[in-house]
Amino acid sequence: MRGAIMPDSSNIIAAALAALPHASGRVAPPRVAADGTASVILDVSGLDAVARATLEADVRRVLGAVEGISAVRVVQTAQKPERRLIAIGSGKGGVGKSTLAANLAIALKRLGFRTGLVDADIYGPSQPRLMQATGERPTAEGKTLNPVETRWGVPMLSMGQLVAPDKALAWRGPMVSGALGQLIDAAWGETDTLIVDLPPGTGDIQLSMIQKHRPAGAVIVSTPQDLALIDAARAIDLFNTAGIPIIGLVENMAGYVCPHCGEVSDPFGRGGAEAEAARLGIPFLGRVPLDIAIRRASDAGEPPAARDDAAAEPFLAIAERVAAALNRTAG
Repeated sequence: MRGAIMPDSSNIIAAALAALPHASGRVAPPRVAADGTASVILDVSGLDAVARATLEADVRRVLGAVEGISAVRVVQTAQKPERRLIAIGSGKGGVGKSTLAANLAIALKRLGFRTGLVDADIYGPSQPRLMQATGERPTAEGKTLNPVETRWGVPMLSMGQLVAPDKALAWRGPMVSGALGQLIDAAWGETDTLIVDLPPGTGDIQLSMIQKHRPAGAVIVSTPQDLALIDAARAIDLFNTAGIPIIGLVENMAGYVCPHCGEVSDPFGRGGAEAEAARLGIPFLGRVPLDIAIRRASDAGEPPAARDDAAAEPFLAIAERVAAALNRTAG
């Protein structure tokens, strides 16, 4: 008779739930009220919308088939995963920060991290082009965005995926902060490390990032010349003042190899970032050359870090040093 609970109902319920392998470890023992209503809590941590809906439907089905249960009430809960945010900053634009951010995300993925990429350069988003995700729009559940999957195995979100490519954004601080929050607080699932490509400088977005989202560390990108290093020092000072660890400094556009004669020249100088890192007492993470192969691959949406050739090597080497720093912090 429906609504009449059998004496051994707990064993029957346990056996019914055991028939759902994907429910293992996710279903708390149901409580069955006198009227036959079974209340059950599901742990849906790390599951996407489809997996959550499937799990709930299956639990409702098997419990609803147990004699004596007249209704099934389900509550879904999820633990907020521990997720590290790595800020990629620069003191000024045009130093290759976004290229470094995209390739670092992919290189860390290759090292075993579950990385995601946030393009927080609200006014000049370039990650959709770099990650070959132009025209890909994220979906949403309520106010929560679902990151766009990329062919490189690194999910991403960018304001460039939400507005027309030629549309100017004339936003003030509160709107910028709100947009940044939506990108970072998206449904990142099992992602454990978010690479956040910040705009150049030390303005509203950087301050919002530090105050509201507290990155685990910052990587600063600069070219070797003095003018870029002066601005890089300002970015480093902002993070230092806020108590955000500086993971290290990267020297980009360091050395140009002529494709015709093989001669190496240094149009932006060489060694400036390494010397600045030594002066400031922060790690030097490595150099990325001024290489036409990197430029062509980036424009084509083919990040060099995804390849197995010479163009990938500097990014993989930098990622290994970043990974070592993160592992030391975790330890």
